[in-house]
Amino acid sequence: MTPPDAKKTRILVADDEHDLLQIMRETLEREGFEVETAEDGQLALAAIRAHPPDIAVLDLRMPKLDGFGVCQKLREDPLFEHLPVILLSASGTRDNKVAGLNLGADDFITKPVDVPELLARIRMIIRRNRQDLDASPLTHLPGNVSIETHIDQKLKAKAPLAVLYIDINQFKAYNDAYGYDAGDRVLKATANLLIKITHQAPNAGDFVGHIGGDDFIVITDPDRMEALADLVIKTFDAESPAFYNENDRKKGKIISTDRQGRIREFPLLSIALGICHNRDRELNSYAQISQLGAELKKAAKAKSGSAYALDRRR
Repeated sequence: MTPPDAKKTRILVADDEHDLLQIMRETLEREGFEVETAEDGQLALAAIRAHPPDIAVLDLRMPKLDGFGVCQKLREDPLFEHLPVILLSASGTRDNKVAGLNLGADDFITKPVDVPELLARIRMIIRRNRQDLDASPLTHLPGNVSIETHIDQKLKAKAPLAVLYIDINQFKAYNDAYGYDAGDRVLKATANLLIKITHQAPNAGDFVGHIGGDDFIVITDPDRMEALADLVIKTFDAESPAFYNENDRKKGKIISTDRQGRIREFPLLSIALGICHNRDRELNSYAQISQLGAELKKAAKAKSGSAYALDRRR
């Protein structure tokens, strides 16, 4: 049975011990990984550049270019500076480990290789790396890969599902008028209020993600979706005046430029939510949910101020 972490995962394994290389290849392939091998450091580096893997497992002592050299060249290349690397060595001395980690290796395993341990470490590093790359650097919320995975899991389990697509109205105008630092503070505040609201319900298991820009998502249960939407709107509207200076707050509007570059007045920030769910009809795919969410969010944005649009079709 292929573990979830092995799905479509490519591994480059480099070692000049041919028999060990074949054993590792066969074992990893049985676990569902796609494996490419190399018997020296130069071949390993060329293979990585030609067909980038998800992780590289490198023997420390190899002809032509050793594991240290391959790792150093990878870290000097912007395309591969984040590629996970595990070093293997028959000499697990403290100096070797420190040197490898200082070069940017993610882990160091002493030979003889314990294959179950190698598998566990590969899966752990891949999982951690995907989470780190997927998370928003601004809000630290899970990104699109995690969002899609979470929705797919719900669909496969045929579990109750409600997806709230959330967008901040007039965000571009605010960003242009107040600057990107102020815009980032709005995004962080929005992320924090979503986390706080979803955590208020004990054992709810709600999921909060950041699609990108001013687009967020909350995955919840149909029984909670409308109450949650109301609370998001109420909380955002209570907090949004603090994003403005006193003059704009009193006027209830700002002067900024629209997408055509024209100067005009804009209302204060508000929030729009599009809610799709499987309470009244079946949802079949992430693509279907994304399309429905975009339609419903557009309907919510067409309303005045903060609002949500709920899919009521059967």
